[in-house]
Amino acid sequence: MAQKKGQQHQRLADTIIPPDPTDPEATTLELDEMWSFVVKKVKQHWVWLAICRKTRQVVAYVIGDRSEATCRKLWRALPKAYRTGICYTDFWNAYAAVIPDEQHEAVGKESGETAHIERFNNTIRQRLARFVRKTLSFSKSSEMHDICLRLFLWRYNMEIRHNWIYIRQAV
Repeated sequence: MAQKKGQQHQRLADTIIPPDPTDPEATTLELDEMWSFVVKKVKQHWVWLAICRKTRQVVAYVIGDRSEATCRKLWRALPKAYRTGICYTDFWNAYAAVIPDEQHEAVGKESGETAHIERFNNTIRQRLARFVRKTLSFSKSSEMHDICLRLFLWRYNMEIRHNWIYIRQAV
């Protein structure tokens, strides 16, 4: 079952709208991590996400623990075009250790600078029952946890891409 579902998707990078090189805000990112679990709550899986503020697309994600090493994986997963922009995060120490100082802005939720990524985390929890904190729905394997998230992100990005292209053609 997992192999069948895993083969149905394309790469997330293929869904991303390339940033406009003339627009400095086009590479501004919001990064956050979200707790989830597989089988039992003690088997924690942290989903690390990076979204483009301009397009609202997910440009990279990784699943792992809440360590600096996983944050590094997220940074490496970012497309090169996005590694030059400002990155807004919360005050988790891993971000400060990985993201270059001149690009990193650690901010509180009250600033509104991470509002889009926080809202996106809520969207995931609303649409994928296995990511709800207190639920009877959960992933029974790490592989299916990853595949379900990947399929959701791919579909989400394609929907935004389709709307973005439609709006650009209408103008």
